[in-house]
Parts: sequence; structure tokens; C-alpha cells
Amino acid sequence: MGLFARIPRRVTVVEVGPRDGLQNEPGVVPTADKVRFIELLSDAGFQVIEATSFVSPRAVPQLADAEEVLRSVRRRPQVRYPVLVPNLRGLERALRAGAKEIAVFTAATETFNLKNIKMTIDRSLEVIGEVVREGRAAGLWVRGYISVCFGCPYEGRVSPGKVREVVNRLLELGVDEVSVGDTIGVATPAQVEETVGLLLKEVPAERLALHFHDTRGTALVNVLTGLLMGISIFDSSAGGLGGCPFAPGASGNLATEDLLYMLNGMGTETGVDLDRVVAATDFILGVLKRPPASRYYQSCRGVSPR
Repeated sequence: MGLFARIPRRVTVVEVGPRDGLQNEPGVVPTADKVRFIELLSDAGFQVIEATSFVSPRAVPQLADAEEVLRSVRRRPQVRYPVLVPNLRGLERALRAGAKEIAVFTAATETFNLKNIKMTIDRSLEVIGEVVREGRAAGLWVRGYISVCFGCPYEGRVSPGKVREVVNRLLELGVDEVSVGDTIGVATPAQVEETVGLLLKEVPAERLALHFHDTRGTALVNVLTGLLMGISIFDSSAGGLGGCPFAPGASGNLATEDLLYMLNGMGTETGVDLDRVVAATDFILGVLKRPPASRYYQSCRGVSPR
């Protein structure tokens, strides 16, 4: 049996560029360009595209046009377009705009949660519980995000046991799947093995996703570790867009092009057309007027990294 024989034969790549990518840009992207970006990504074959965020426009002005974006996107059948929802007010806005899928979020450390959303973890889970109950009643699919699962800019290394506790509490509230995030890009394969290994003792692999940032160049090897452990859902961002406005020093998300190149080379199916992702990145980088973080994009377009 080969070294990689046990990895999943099919992987779901969750494209987070339109939300997690654009929310960290210094300027505001025109609504029509956001819609075009999402539709180009839809054309590339993603099953899940994180479309926008219904957090307060004062907190994230880059995504203040969430209602208009979601109403304007031509949605493809069988594609999920989750939108970030912080509370019942955000849920009401999302429902009015026609959301069918939502995402809720908390963190694995108290300090990060307080800095990010001004709530303790317990209080954030209470709010999430309200959102999930109302969302479920409206027939919505719900994704959960947990930030700083491997390291926190304020508290340092994060205990796998703490991550397990928050994952289990989200699942108990009725979340369909949980994305375990390396928000500041400090994770190493050994940490991934330790944390994911603990989670898999209690949580089915199909209900877990991994979300890596490439701050220290370890995102792809961390994905590979997750694959070897049976994880088959990974978040990434076209062109490597993004970061975290509440995590000092965090660079962009794992670039979708780099992830797809590795998965394609391993014979793993994703249903996503890499060339079309590059075209979508071409478009949004033209709008943003800056070079990409994606190494694959740099190699095929002959551009210098940012």
C-alpha cells in the first residue's frame, strides 16, 4: 500500500475568498465586482462558496453591501453559499436577502473572542444557540467556525482539549459541520495530528473541516496531515486573499490554486477546475490592483509575489 493510499479520494474545497478574503482588504470592492467574483468561482465548480458576511457594517465596512451581493448572485443548483451571521439581527438580514446557508463563529481562547466579538466563549455560544435554533426553523444549513485552534496571538499555544470542548458544544447546538481554524498560521503537522486526532475520537471526520493560513509556510503540509487522518473538507481562498483583521500579523489564507495543484497531483477529486480558479483570481486581482500570494498563480502567470 502506498504512503497516500488512505487519503480521501474526493475532497470538498470550501472557497472563502469572497468573504474571508475581501473582508481584510483595505479598500471596498464594488458590489458588482464581488458578484462577478462569486459567479466566476461558481463557474469553476465549487460546491461551497462563502459569499459574504452579515456582521455589523461598522465592524466590517468592506462587506456592508451583503444584502445586495447575496440577492444579486446567480446561484447554481447544488452549490452552497453560506454567509457569516453573528447574531439574530444578522440572521434576520440574511433571511431577508434569501440566505439558504449560514455560518456562525466563536474562538478557542477567551482573549481572542473578547478582542474579536467582545464576548466570552460561553456568551458567544449562547448567541450561536439562538441563531442556530432560528436558522434551523427556517430550514438553513449551518456551518460553525472556531478561530485560533492551534495558537492565539494573545494566549499562545492552544490546548487540543479546549478545541474539543468548543467543537462538541457547537455540534450539540445543532451545527452541521465545524471548521477548525489556524487563524494566525502557527500550526505544524504535529499539532494538527494531536488536535485532529483528539477530535476524531468523538466527532466523525465528515463533520470536520480544516482552515489554514500560510503565515509561516506550513498550510499545505498541514492539509496533507489532515488528509492522512481522513479529513476531506478544507477551506481556502482564491489567490491567497485574506487574513484576519483581529489577528495582528496574520497573513492570507491558504491559496486555493496551491491546494488544488497539490490535490490534483495526488489524484484526489475536487470537481473544481483549476484554470477557472486562476481566471477568477485574475479578475479580482485586477480589481484590487495588487499581486497574489498564490505560488501556483505566480508560476503560471509569471508574476512576482506580493
